[in-house]
Amino acid sequence: MKAVRVEEFGGPEVLKLVNLPDPEPGEGQLLVQIKATGLNFIETYQRSGAYQIDLPRTLGTEAAGVILALGSGVTDFAPGDRVVFSGSTGSYAEMTLATATTTVKLSDDVPFDTGVALYLQGLTAHALCTSVFPIQDGQWSLVHAGAGGVGLLLTQMLKLRGAHVIATVSTEEKATLAREAGADEVIIYSKENFVTEVARITGGEKLPVVYDSVGKDTFAGSLDCLRSRGYMVLFGQSSGRVDPIDPQLLNAKGSLFLTRPTMMNYTETREELIMRANDIYGWAAEGKLKARIGLTLPLEQAADAHRALEGRATTGKVVLLP
Repeated sequence: MKAVRVEEFGGPEVLKLVNLPDPEPGEGQLLVQIKATGLNFIETYQRSGAYQIDLPRTLGTEAAGVILALGSGVTDFAPGDRVVFSGSTGSYAEMTLATATTTVKLSDDVPFDTGVALYLQGLTAHALCTSVFPIQDGQWSLVHAGAGGVGLLLTQMLKLRGAHVIATVSTEEKATLAREAGADEVIIYSKENFVTEVARITGGEKLPVVYDSVGKDTFAGSLDCLRSRGYMVLFGQSSGRVDPIDPQLLNAKGSLFLTRPTMMNYTETREELIMRANDIYGWAAEGKLKARIGLTLPLEQAADAHRALEGRATTGKVVLLP
């Protein structure tokens, strides 16, 4: 099979297309022929060495496809099933091994690219607004990177829960996308100070929650947008790592809460995973939740996909097609 491999840390150019032996499923695993692979920003950190991983490595943890074979002990799936999964390493490839416990079936009416575009980023958005900070009807929220893959889905889910959404984006084009997703207000942070704009929009009222996937460039300002006992939900660092802070700062700014969630802790059981997936694909079937696929490239152009991600040149989900 063909796969995109990282053999040394570096820029996008270190992503190499190679031939590897076809994998064989072990206990609790599924052999999946990949039809669409979803890219996530964390993979740029893994490729660059910002997050240390063992090398060589085939990147990717999220894909949709068709089951070719079952490992021992698997009872809930059959060859030919359409599935979507995350958490298994090696989805920048034509085939990979998926763990049955982190895989869900995909109905025939959901295209593979849509299925993968809604999966991990949809699970993330669902957890952020229902569990990390369970937003309530009428509450205001700030969503950074509002035109990104998670941002667009999170905005839609916040609106489904009755919240008001302020989104930040970098361009007018992305502002249009954020508004189409339901954002009540959009701040173009490259032209405006988002802290000042939030205060203007709310009439000086501060926010109960900020959802921040940008990190270094927005962290300090995000804290300034929060009311007493507000929640700073940091779930990414596309602009770089946040500088270390003295916890006393959270006290000084109003007994703030700071959390850095990861999806592993919000899908700890099979039941929780299925609950979130059912909501996501149920809303999609009802037309209440829409996935935006901003860029689709063939597998051999994975390096170009990484360049687009790191250059913030994408909106919505980036998908590779083997």
